[in-house]
Formats: sequence, C-alpha cells, structure tokens
Amino acid sequence: MSALHDAAIKAYYYNRAGMALDPAFAGKWHREAGHTDTHVINLNEPKNSLASPKGWYDAGDYNKYIVNSGISTYTLMRAYLDFPDFYAQRRWNIPESTNNQPDLLDEISWNLDWMLTMQDTDGGVFHKLTTLNFAPAVMPAEATEQRYVVAKGTAASLNFAAVMATAARVYPQQQSNFLAAAKRAWQWALENPQVAYKNAQNVKTGEYGDSSFNDEFAWAASELFITTGEQDYLIEAQRYLGSPSTPGWSDTMGLAYLSLLSEQGQNALPAERYQTLKTRFLDYADALVKTSQASPFRTAMTANDFVWGSNGVAMNHAMVLASAYRMSNDPAYLHTFTGLVDYVLGKNPVDYSYVTGFGEISPRFIHHRQSHADGIAEPVPGFLVGGAQNGQQDNCQYSASLPATSYKDNWCSYSTNEVTINWNAPLVYSLAAMLTLTE
Repeated sequence: MSALHDAAIKAYYYNRAGMALDPAFAGKWHREAGHTDTHVINLNEPKNSLASPKGWYDAGDYNKYIVNSGISTYTLMRAYLDFPDFYAQRRWNIPESTNNQPDLLDEISWNLDWMLTMQDTDGGVFHKLTTLNFAPAVMPAEATEQRYVVAKGTAASLNFAAVMATAARVYPQQQSNFLAAAKRAWQWALENPQVAYKNAQNVKTGEYGDSSFNDEFAWAASELFITTGEQDYLIEAQRYLGSPSTPGWSDTMGLAYLSLLSEQGQNALPAERYQTLKTRFLDYADALVKTSQASPFRTAMTANDFVWGSNGVAMNHAMVLASAYRMSNDPAYLHTFTGLVDYVLGKNPVDYSYVTGFGEISPRFIHHRQSHADGIAEPVPGFLVGGAQNGQQDNCQYSASLPATSYKDNWCSYSTNEVTINWNAPLVYSLAAMLTLTE
C-alpha cells in the first residue's frame, strides 16, 4: 500500500509541464521538457502575451485548466493538513527530495507557481491555458502548437481564491503572497459573480464549463474565513453553504464542509454552527453507507454515479467517508471507505485494478499521450483511470453496456481509460487515510 501511495502521488511529477524528466527520478519514463509556456498569447487580446510556466498537464492531454487544478491541488493540500505526520518524512524520489520540505508540498508548489501566473492584473483568473485543438499523440517536446490563455471567469477566480487561501495555511512562509492573491480573486468574483466560461468557437479543448457558482462562493469564503478569521467571509460562507455533496470539479460544496469541519483551530466556527454542519455531513456519509450495504462490491455508488470519471467519484466518496470516520470514530464509515479503495484496486465487476502498474490486471493502454507515444510497453505507473461508465462518448467498441461493466483498456477509450489530476488526488488522499487510519 505504501508503494501504491507513492506511485499515485509521483504520477504528478510525471505530468509536470515545462520540465525534463531525468532518468535519476523518472527511470525509463524519462523525457525531454515540453511546454515551457514562456510566450502564451491572450486569445482575447492577441497583441498581449505572458509567461505561464510550470503546472501539471491536466489529463491525457497537455493543457492546464484552473478549475480542475483547483480541486486537485486542494485535495492534495487536504491530505497534508489531515495527515501531516504521515507526510513529514515521506519521500518518493523527485528532484526536490533532498530539501527540507515534505515531497508532497514540493509537488503541490509546482502547480501553485503556475496558478499564480494565471491571475490577471485586475484580480480575475484566466480559465485555462490551452492549444486551440488537442495535440496529437506525441511526446510533450513534440507538441509545439501555439498556446493561449482564454477568458477570465467566476468559477476559475473562485477556485483560485479557495486554493490560495488554503495554501496560505499550508505554506506559512508564503502566507502573505498567497492570501493577497486569494483576496484579489475573491474581490473580482464579487464584482463579476455570473461570468460563465464557454469555449470560443475556435477552441476545441476541454471546456470545464460551469454556470452555477454557489458552491464555489461557499468554498472560497470558507477558506478565506479559516485563514483570516474575518467575519465577513463567514457571513458569505453561510450565505452560500448548501447541503453537503461528494466533491467534483463542478461541485465544490463538499470541500467547504471538509475544511470547516476539519480545521477547528484559532479561526473556528461557533460551536452550535459547527455541530449543525457536522450533523449534515454525517447524515450524508450515512447515506453513502446505506448505499454500500446494498452493493455487492461495497461501492456506495448508484447507477447515476457511473459517469465519466466514475473512479474519481468512488475516491471522493472515500474521502468523505474517511473524514466522517475521523470526526466520529464510527467503524461503519471506515468499513465503507475501505470497500471503495478495494473497488478501484480490483474488487469490481471487470476484475481490473484501475491503477496503472498495480495488481494482477491493470490498465496498459491508457489515454495519456506520453504513455502512448514513448515506445515503452508499460504506461506511466500510479495513474487512476476514469473507470466504467456506459456513456461511451468515444468511438471504441465495448463488449458490455451496463454502467459498472462498460470499460475498455484501449487508447481509444478516453471516456473510460483516460487519466486526470482530479481523479488521482482523492486516490492519494484515500491511500494516505488507509495507511494512517487502519494501521
């Protein structure tokens, strides 16, 4: 389990943009640097350009998206905040492993540095850094199409504000810089509360579109309150806070609950309010437990959860349940949590461990450009693939059509066999929780 955890977090190193991967750290998956992003054109103002280096490639493609980076970066910081002793001395052989900072924080910093470059001078945040079309299946250094930043939006700005406010707690030496950036993005969102991002006609890459922002406002306000203790942020958080839900890039309400209930330090919620939110959260966790009890695979997932990225749903369920267990010590939550981890590791209807490089049968032909183009038989290890779902949005031929069995280990199956940073993040959290809570 320790090796699996370390591979799952090291997958982010393999997906770093703008860095050559040295054999000393990457082994046979070493490669040249791609996408230094020193001259990125503003799509809406083509005469203007900016430097926007570093960050992680989002998924099987080579673009970088603020909204998906938001939940991914937060979830990794949540793992550090919840299990600091576990990460204090843990190393997995990345270039920064010899410094005095935990490897997890070094890895997160690579993406935080990029996110900071995406904030415009008025505080708003560009939605994504992208090519106009998805790159062909080539190595990063060979994908040389011009890259652009696109329009600013409310979702991107609030994701950014939430992440930077959290980072201000995780990196005390950089607190003032992160917090100032968070406040500027928050103010932009207050002044532009309904700016939904839509791809321009000539942009064909992932949209990550969202037009409902109550969850992002609740999350960003919660993080700003926890960091600053300022009551205005608590008022805004309570204004927007709805029912708890399983986190996803388009629904961040659950992240607000995780932070408000996990961090009862100096800037704590009033006791009565804390108890109300805790009751809501545990009621939601109880519903997941009840669902799992009717499942032969203990998944806590209904047919509606088998969507694009169903394994990400499973791992976010697991994160909710691990958090519920930490709050209550109720073994029912721990039992359901471990069942979900078992599910993605092979106890499922297709008998696949859904994590590359681990298990008797695991994905080999993932929708990940580097793994497809590098000429190496084995894919980059440690990636969680999207998993079964019967939308079948690609041109693959599937042998099954039921939601939990419609999976294909093939490059063509981007709807079930792609990898993304937001699915790996709750896997990392869940494995850290497993190693901490069950030993």
